[in-house]
Amino acid sequence: MAIEGPLKELGIHDVFQLLDLNRKTGVLTVTSRVRHNHGVVYFDRGEVVHAGIQSNPHPLGGVLLKAGKITEADLHRGRAIQLQGDSRRLGEILVSMGSLSRREMERQVQLQIEEVVFEIMSWREGYFSFVEGPIQEIPAEATARIPTESLLLEAARRIDEWSRIENRIPHLGMVAVLAPLEEGKGRRLDMLPAEWEVLAVIDGDRDLRAIANELGRSEFELARTVFGLESAGIVALVDRVVLSDHIDDESADLERLLERVEAALADGDMQAAVHWTDSARARFPHEPVVSFLSGRINLARGRAQQAEEEFRRALRLDPLIAPAHRFLGDALAHQGRLAEAVEWWERWLGLSEQSQNGDDDLKTVREAVVAAQTLATFLQSVHD
Repeated sequence: MAIEGPLKELGIHDVFQLLDLNRKTGVLTVTSRVRHNHGVVYFDRGEVVHAGIQSNPHPLGGVLLKAGKITEADLHRGRAIQLQGDSRRLGEILVSMGSLSRREMERQVQLQIEEVVFEIMSWREGYFSFVEGPIQEIPAEATARIPTESLLLEAARRIDEWSRIENRIPHLGMVAVLAPLEEGKGRRLDMLPAEWEVLAVIDGDRDLRAIANELGRSEFELARTVFGLESAGIVALVDRVVLSDHIDDESADLERLLERVEAALADGDMQAAVHWTDSARARFPHEPVVSFLSGRINLARGRAQQAEEEFRRALRLDPLIAPAHRFLGDALAHQGRLAEAVEWWERWLGLSEQSQNGDDDLKTVREAVVAAQTLATFLQSVHD
């Protein structure tokens, strides 16, 4: 029998505490229509053993690669071993290959699970459903066991810390810039590696959300680091809306801004396209078409992973943006994720039957689907 209800009646922290105290085993699903997002958390006798969220679908291999724990060669070799019939999880294969230690693998898995859980715990609206029963199979590349009590304590600590951070970082659309030094006064910077990493990518253009995506950091972790840098007087924070105040009134409405983005894209002027997209996002941060166009720009610049994130954001805001389905497929194909690409292309084809997309577009995507399926079949036969 499922335990379910709206979060406004039973808060998510209370749900976790209930499952912990009763040592429940099963799967908790939490859905938020406001966020166009949903997450799942697997419990085994009250402990969290796996968690996933729609807005952050990156598998363990990609996380390890982005964190610099393994190389692309390690990842390709591990996946090739799986394709050859090895039934072990990818994490176990990477450990057996000597690509990383078991301790580091377990640490990365735990960090990944924790970030998903903390994101879900921040939701105040939505609907939860817990289905009790034995867990047949955990859809993960490695396993972990995390006491729910420790997650609840850390979540409470983060809520307190966020209340301090929000005084200076009210939202992640803020832009960090290097703080000016007083003339004739230099100083030695004594910073942690994580702070140096963030400082190295601050360019006065990208907002904090974009920096978090590039570094593979959680939004909380990135905000905490920037808060420390700002408190130390190393960086200053400026609101994107303030940066966009120079835009003339004629360009202030969304339609005109998007027209300028489209024109810049058509001309191949990526710098102008980025400028006008940033201006649109600063004034209309929740418009799905802005994320969609940002995805197109990233795809045109060869940044497939960032493009994927923007297209997914656009579809979370409005699942009926048909072109986003197609371009998400393109972004996935650029990353070699052919099966996922085919899935999104086929969704676009299904939506296009009721739209006015040109025959040339339909033909191109159908050919791409066939080519991807053929290539996937060929690769599978090579490994068999």
